[in-house]
Amino acid sequence: MYDEMPDYGEKKEQPVADRFLEIPWDALETDILHALVEEFVSREGTDYGSVELSLAEKAEQVISGVKNKRYVILFDQEMQSCHVADKNNWDDSVKRGL
Repeated sequence: MYDEMPDYGEKKEQPVADRFLEIPWDALETDILHALVEEFVSREGTDYGSVELSLAEKAEQVISGVKNKRYVILFDQEMQSCHVADKNNWDDSVKRGL
């Protein structure tokens, strides 16, 4: 679903840890968290497999994953946008200094 860091096709000159800020989900008000996740899951390219889900169902899956630390909310300082990424992939990227 959200396995990789966003790729904008440009060479990454700075480590992801410097470009992206991890936003704790519980630092966001509930309505802000829901709006952020709904905007994210409605983007082109989010894939949920062969089962069609409503926007609300997609959002609830992601929010559950964020609360259970499967996903992280990231703010891209360069692009001024938010993303949801797989926590293990994010942690690996930070460790490798990508």
